[in-house]
Amino acid sequence: MVGSTHEALHRVFQKDPALLTRALQDVLRIPFPEPREFAAMNVDLTEIEPVERRVDTLLRAETDEGVYLLVVESQGKPDERKQGSWPYYLSYLHEKYRCEPVLIVITQSQATARWAAEPIHLGVRGCPSLTVRPFVLGPENVPVIADEREAERDVPLAVLSAMTHGRGPRAAVILESLAAALRTIDPDSAAVFVQFVDSCLADPQAQQMWRDLMTQMQYFWRHPLAEQVREEGREEGREEGRAQDRAEMTLRILEWRGIPVSDAVRERVRACTDLEQLETWAKRAVHAGDADELFSGPESE
Repeated sequence: MVGSTHEALHRVFQKDPALLTRALQDVLRIPFPEPREFAAMNVDLTEIEPVERRVDTLLRAETDEGVYLLVVESQGKPDERKQGSWPYYLSYLHEKYRCEPVLIVITQSQATARWAAEPIHLGVRGCPSLTVRPFVLGPENVPVIADEREAERDVPLAVLSAMTHGRGPRAAVILESLAAALRTIDPDSAAVFVQFVDSCLADPQAQQMWRDLMTQMQYFWRHPLAEQVREEGREEGREEGRAQDRAEMTLRILEWRGIPVSDAVRERVRACTDLEQLETWAKRAVHAGDADELFSGPESE
């Protein structure tokens, strides 16, 4: 399993290298040539034993315009040491492989994204000998994919959207759309993406909502993450327990989105034992403007 946000943010590109090309072309508007082939490379750039230098992800992209080395760095917070290591990575790779290195930084933090986007100048002030300009993917430029059909058109990009924007009031819609889109791809790939998203959701309520959504997907029960969730809820496997879980999920979504929930609404939801009806209310909770909208429309949809 993926054990950290740092790992998930860059390993998503190992799972689908073409996502990195689409991010450069469509998100950052960089005229990167279309690769014919990708190959993963050794991420260890150490030359002298006492000095360890390791990039997060390194991909070799063969294009009609030549070979590029795509260096992906996952960054949680500003780190002044990168002003030395990032130029080193690019210079070392260019010297060793004689092809063009490209530095891409991915982060969930707007402040970190702004910091990482600042050019690194080495040399005389105002007339540097070397300038490094990282390409940054973060909350300000990665698209918010909150529509199910849009998520289905590009599932890996929807995964990146959830990993980058998986907090705040819009997270519920993003996660709901991605959950639906994951049903359209092969179960093994979906299971890997599930891990990535789960590792990146720092908000406990968002992570719980994601796990609630995933327990409804059949393939998920064969995945190690599901074993953890299932073990936690093994005593609630009866029909009554499932209904109670679904009711609490509906209320959590409303509360997480900052929508006030009256005692009357809370009692009506918790009193319901119809799983189909509760699923309808849970879906409405993602988009509802107020708690009473749960009960608008037909009793089941």
